[in-house]
This record gives sequence, structure tokens and C-alpha cells, in this order.
Amino acid sequence: MRGFVGLLFGRRARRRWVHLVLGGALAMPYVFVGEAVLGPATGAHSAFGSFPLQLASFAAGLPLAALTAALFPMARPLEAGAARALCGIDPDALAYDAARTRGAKARTAGWFALHLGFGGVISGMSLAVPPFAAVLMVLPVAVGLGDTRLGLPEVLGEPWALALEPVAGGALLAALAGCAAGCGALLARWAPALLGPAPKDRLAAAEARAADLAVRNRLARELHDSVGHALSAVTLQAGAARRVLDSDPEFVREALAAIEETTRRTVGELDAVLGVLRDGDAPGTAPAPTLDADLDGLLRRTRAGGQRVTATVEAAAGSLPPLLSREAYRIVQEGLSNALRHAGGQAGVDLRIGVADDHLEIAVENPLNGTAPSRPGGGHGLRGIADRARLLGGTAEAGPQHDGTWRLRVRLPIRTTGPTMKESA
Repeated sequence: MRGFVGLLFGRRARRRWVHLVLGGALAMPYVFVGEAVLGPATGAHSAFGSFPLQLASFAAGLPLAALTAALFPMARPLEAGAARALCGIDPDALAYDAARTRGAKARTAGWFALHLGFGGVISGMSLAVPPFAAVLMVLPVAVGLGDTRLGLPEVLGEPWALALEPVAGGALLAALAGCAAGCGALLARWAPALLGPAPKDRLAAAEARAADLAVRNRLARELHDSVGHALSAVTLQAGAARRVLDSDPEFVREALAAIEETTRRTVGELDAVLGVLRDGDAPGTAPAPTLDADLDGLLRRTRAGGQRVTATVEAAAGSLPPLLSREAYRIVQEGLSNALRHAGGQAGVDLRIGVADDHLEIAVENPLNGTAPSRPGGGHGLRGIADRARLLGGTAEAGPQHDGTWRLRVRLPIRTTGPTMKESA
């Protein structure tokens, strides 16, 4: 019972009632225009003396209201704002831009006609029903006091009618509330279809959100791989330098130089990523590193901290597609970062890059040393590698092997191959 009363008289129902009354107020100028047209045609001096003429004037004004909404582009955002504030509609379901296309104008015209139509009916009922219901509810008392100057039909003075009149008055008020709640619910249900974006606009917005999410995910991977590798390498290099600070100054000098180079390069990559976040572009910033151009530097910086990396590269020298070369570099970078974190500075890492069956194959192996392949809060690196491989149409596999090593293996399709380059260290 409480839920039913809330449905008819709750806060949301009252706000929607206000929205309908606002529609009735907006309908009045159009009713006057309809009266000005129909009054002379019917010979009536005023529509207020004839209820049928009032209804005809109201019906004649609605098409004019729809035409006004179609010709006035700002009617759409104004109606959308009112519907959002008073009908309790999700703001994302409404369009707040002006109606420019023919379809948007037609939907706005339909909504405006419905708003003013329902609003005019509910406003008229709100003006007429409460006074009449109040008269019915107090009529038994008035008749009992001998007041017979109400001008009501004599049948209402019968005993059985006097007993039913308070009930009829309450029923009229409940019916008014029910009509207002029903009309408000219908408008709230139709608002997204009439005031919301068109299907193609929704599709365009969804595609834009998907593209934005893809860019954000790509930037997150870039930051994770670049900064994460730099921190792992710098930590390892600083730890190795600290251990031999007194016994091997030359190694310390090389480690500090590697730390300087790593941080400088990472700051440049970070500026490029932040430039994309700020402006959608990063003109003038350092280009993204590639496998063709930057693998030697990556290996040199990794080895500078004492990490023993054995690299065997059999790939098309300088002929990899730019996108494949960039993504492959990040995959190798993340694979080496995992090795730095989980294998320890003294363990050997085996890196193999080759071409087989028109695929670029990347494999990174390192001993587990009893450590788990992931850490609490981690695991984003392997997920990022899998995402990169999937976007390029390739595959990525990672896991412990029977010989006590951890192996990362990635296969990425390429279109062309050329003379191979072999390097071992």
C-alpha cells in the first residue's frame, strides 16, 4: 500500500506532475491561437463559454506547437533539460545539442506535441477536479447544516448519495493522481527515443568511446612497459653498483652512465605519452622506439646492471613494418623487465628473435629461482603483452617449464621477410 501511495504522490510523481503542468502552461498560447482561428469560424465570441470549442482550440494548437518545435532548434536542448530535471531520466539518454537533422527535428516536434498535449489535459484536470472533489466531500456537512444554495442536482441530496459523495471525491482525487503519474511515466519512457540521439549517433558515440578506451589502454601499456622496465633496470644497476662500489670503480662508472641513459630515454618516452594525453598528438617529441633501431641500446642498458643476457637475433634487418617493430620492441622490453624482477641480477636470460613461416617469433627464458612469475598487484605486463599480440593477430604464451625456467613465447605475423641478420652475445 505504501508503495502504491508513493507511486501516485511520491517525490518523483510530484516532479513529473510539475513537468506536465509546465507543458500545460506552454500550451496556452497555442490554445489562444486556435481560439482566434476557430472562434470567428464558429461564430463564438469566446472559447471559454463552450467546452467543445475549448477542446477544438486545444487540438488545433498542438500541430502549431509541433511546427514551432521543428523550426526552433533550441527547443530540443530546452526540453531535454526539463525532462532530465523533472522526469528523472538518465542524462546520458538525452541529447542536449540543437536539432539540426530532419529526423531530430521530427522527433523533437513529436515530443513537444506530446508534452503539451498531456500537460494540457492534466493541467485542466488539476484545475477542475480538486474543487469538485472538495465540494463532494463537504456536501454532506453542508446539506446537514441546511445550506441548499449550491445549485447542485437534487439527487445529490438523497441519503444514499450523501453517503457516497465523500468516497467519490476521494476517488476523483486518486484518479487525477493516477492520470498524472501515468502520463508522466509515459513521457519519461518516450523521452530517450524522442529526445535522445539517433541510432547512428549512438553508434558513433559508442565507437568514439571505444576508440578513446583503446587509446587509453595503449597509453597505459606504453607507460607500464617503458617506466616499469626503466625502474627495474635502474634498480638492478644501482644495486650492482653499490655492491662493487669499493672494488670495481670502472663498473660503477658504467652502471651510473647506464642509469643516466635509461632515465633520460624514459623521460623522453614519458613526455611523448603525456603529449598524446594532453593534445592527442605529440609533435616534436622523441619517436617511439623500435626493434630495428633500438634493440642494441636496450640490451646494452640491461647488461650494464650486471644482468647476463644472451641474445640471438634472426630477423629482417630494417624491413619490419613500423607498427610491428614498435610493438615487438615493447614486448622484448617487458620480457626483459620480467626477467629482471623474477630471475635476479645474476641469473642468465636467453633472448631469441627470429622469423619462421612469415611470423616474427620472440622468446625470453630465465630461471625461476624459486620465485613466482607474478607478484601481488602485478601481472599487468604479461596481460599487456597478450593484448599487443592479439591486436597484431598473433599469440603469446608464458609459463613455467619442466626444466625450471620461465618462458615467454610470442608469434606475430609479418608480411615480408628479407635477408636475415644474426647476432649472438
